[in-house]
Amino acid sequence: MNKKNIKRTYYLERIRPFMKKDVIKVLVGQRRVGKSYLLLQIMDELIGQGIKKNDILYINKELHEFETIRDYRDLLRYVKQSTKGKRKLSLFIDEIQGISQFEKALRDLQASGGYDIYCTGSNADLLSGELATYLSGRYVETEVYSLSYPEFLIFHKVENNEDSLLKYIKYGGLPYLINLELSDEVVYDYLKSVNNTILFKDVVARYSIRNVAFLERLVEYVADNVGSLVSAKKISDFLKSQKTKISPNIVLNYLSFLSDAFLIFKVRRSQIGGKRIFEINDKYYFQDCGLRHALISYRLSDINKVLENIVYMHLRASGYTVTVGQMGTKEVDFVGEKKGEKLYVQVAYLVPDKKTWDREFGNLHSISDNYPKFVVSMDKMIEGGEKGIKHMHITQFIKTLL
Repeated sequence: MNKKNIKRTYYLERIRPFMKKDVIKVLVGQRRVGKSYLLLQIMDELIGQGIKKNDILYINKELHEFETIRDYRDLLRYVKQSTKGKRKLSLFIDEIQGISQFEKALRDLQASGGYDIYCTGSNADLLSGELATYLSGRYVETEVYSLSYPEFLIFHKVENNEDSLLKYIKYGGLPYLINLELSDEVVYDYLKSVNNTILFKDVVARYSIRNVAFLERLVEYVADNVGSLVSAKKISDFLKSQKTKISPNIVLNYLSFLSDAFLIFKVRRSQIGGKRIFEINDKYYFQDCGLRHALISYRLSDINKVLENIVYMHLRASGYTVTVGQMGTKEVDFVGEKKGEKLYVQVAYLVPDKKTWDREFGNLHSISDNYPKFVVSMDKMIEGGEKGIKHMHITQFIKTLL
């Protein structure tokens, strides 16, 4: 609890209203995005509010000392033994998906009323199925992501300038990078190890994957096609051309496993001005661009798709439900919806000429509603926009959570 760490105020503000309340607080997200540190920060806040250290129980399933807690019975036995003589206990369980049928223990502990419960997990189906049934209306979920650009500046103690932005684009926002030299050799060695941990612990082991070689090729394919429309059939056909025969259904399954591990996110297409969600040709983005570049080398020619990835994650972390907008043959990079409001975003590396300007702004002009519209780019000389559409430098767009 005394471990030195930098506060992530955005997430703490979201969790505070539920602290010391009779509801289970669940933090979910990819490995190494800082969920464990958030638990420590919550503990510190509770201590600051008068909770005694002895009334806090911390279980981390990544640590050897807790390997005997294998299922919900073990968890209940351990917690209740630790509770003897205590009227109220603040319970923290890190990487709870490592405990079989943990949802049964959570229901029992929550029903007893003697516990303020916080837990983390690295899988998106953590709150599906049994847990959702057992604890319906009794938990709140907070998704945790790698550092936003403003957080990156704070963590690395750097100014908002072109060099800082380039480092963020190349290396991403995993918090542990503050302990490393920001060079390609050092950073990508670390990020490759993170990728391997996610693939082998959260995908291969969890889903008993046998064709590991195909899984690795699939991840590289998605990395190379970030921001492009893809389908399971398209991937399957590509693999056939590479002498690898994999059915579209298996491709879909593997993509869902990667999404459940929060390594990638699927973004569906929606009809602008209607309610239709298209069932084929989705786009995929990485939770962290650095992890993408550790799979396939960062190339300047990829800058447009990388900027799209950063903007998508910014919108998602800001609480927006995001789709790709479709309007006939025209496409809008992102349509964000939150609390009944919308915004539209086009992303371009540069807008150097009238042809590019007309394309990026023209698609937004075709939308008849009055919700905010943005063209986001890396142009050094940014014009204000036109006809209500704002033209913003990417650092201006992502410097604060929306």
